Amino acid sequence: MKLATLLLLTLLLPVYAPSSPSASAGSSPPTGTGAPVEFSADDFDWREVVPYLFAAAALPGEQGIKAVLENSRVLRAYVANEARAECRSDKNPCAAKAESSQLDAEVSKRIAEIVQEGIFHKHKTAIVDYPLARQPFPFSEIAALKDENRPDASLILQFADRSYKAWEIEAKYGAPYDTNIFQWYSVFIYRLDSPNYTSKAVFEVDPVDGAVIKVAVSLKGKKPKNSH
Repeated sequence: MKLATLLLLTLLLPVYAPSSPSASAGSSPPTGTGAPVEFSADDFDWREVVPYLFAAAALPGEQGIKAVLENSRVLRAYVANEARAECRSDKNPCAAKAESSQLDAEVSKRIAEIVQEGIFHKHKTAIVDYPLARQPFPFSEIAALKDENRPDASLILQFADRSYKAWEIEAKYGAPYDTNIFQWYSVFIYRLDSPNYTSKAVFEVDPVDGAVIKVAVSLKGKKPKNSH
């Protein structure tokens, strides 16, 4: 996933407030405990990303990136599956065979290592771009971005194949607030707005076959209004 594409997707366009129940800034971020062995593209819900993006937006760059990735259900499921795959019956018990709390701690440890080893900085933005190479898995890449100077954070996922379609987006979230067409793809755009932030989900779709290629969820914090 090229950096120019990452940044483009986080800056896009007017968006939509879904009629479905929305995440709020006061919600508790998901912990990802007990990540399932099976994980489908439809298990991802961009609205669940919003609370931990809001929390991450208030943190410094590396801490914000870590908060985004440690709370991502997608990455937790992927890392848990990697840990399970490393277990062998002829080896001593490992974290993946232990209690869910131990597996959860192992997943958090590995994600912290991913952040520490993979973080880089570009144009005052902290970035981790991590390939999800072990297949089958519905996503092939995950990226987290945190603006160093502003309360902005983003999560971007690239879909692994062409099996997830645009009609499934609308079935899950309703009609988008806005759409647009670029040279190589079209976008479906959704929005959540609160007194504390504005969050957008931008789904990149192949206009030929309707396959979903990427999704970028971004959040921009708002400055509190002065009270009189």
